[in-house]
Amino acid sequence: MLESEVLKQITTPLGAPAFPTGPYKFHNREYLNIIYRTDLEALKKIVPEPLKIEEPLVKFEMMAMPDTTGLGSYTECGQAIPVTFNGQKGDYLHCMYLDNEPAIAVGREMSAYPKKLGSPKLFVDSDTLVGSLKYGSLQIAIATMGYKHKPLDFDEAKKQICKPNFMLKIIPGYDGKPRICELVSAEITEIKIKEAWTGPGRLLLFEHALAPMADLPVREIISVSHILTDLTLPPAKLIYNYLNNK
Repeated sequence: MLESEVLKQITTPLGAPAFPTGPYKFHNREYLNIIYRTDLEALKKIVPEPLKIEEPLVKFEMMAMPDTTGLGSYTECGQAIPVTFNGQKGDYLHCMYLDNEPAIAVGREMSAYPKKLGSPKLFVDSDTLVGSLKYGSLQIAIATMGYKHKPLDFDEAKKQICKPNFMLKIIPGYDGKPRICELVSAEITEIKIKEAWTGPGRLLLFEHALAPMADLPVREIISVSHILTDLTLPPAKLIYNYLNNK
């Protein structure tokens, strides 16, 4: 393969890339979101500067994506923390667990999504919407919500999903020191809300050394939503370079 051809590749292995080029469009992407109050001191330990915490809140997200261009079908679960950057409100993506290798690879390589392998599931159990996350064989989280109890305003649903997301991209060099250490942002703008609901909800987190979601304990449930959408995932953009601001 010529040098000029190598430069046209987006990832490895050559001839069978880990993921295809985007854009990545999601059809019938389904969310279970639970916003809860947690401990401020716990948040201070994990939210990186220059992001700022306004309230001790966390958004627990469970997302089922049955039809994604290039990536297929998968489910994802994570925690996002409401923050501000230079006065702009958004969510810092703290952790994400999912069951699809191409989605893990593209999320980490092309953007900066903090993705790890896990086993999340979103399903209806009788009259209850359930979000379940396992890491390996162990249970990490169980979220429950009354199924379609009360309609949620579409503008409020869009507001929940279309905040800017802030993420850390850290790639070490061959000397073990950071070669890339950046804060990046991405914001969904192309979206169609198809259904939106709210109702009673609960969230239970379990202690785990390598999937420490419980380090941000649940103190009070603030809001719960169940949202069905079509959307396109935008590319990330650099907003802060730690290596240039030492």
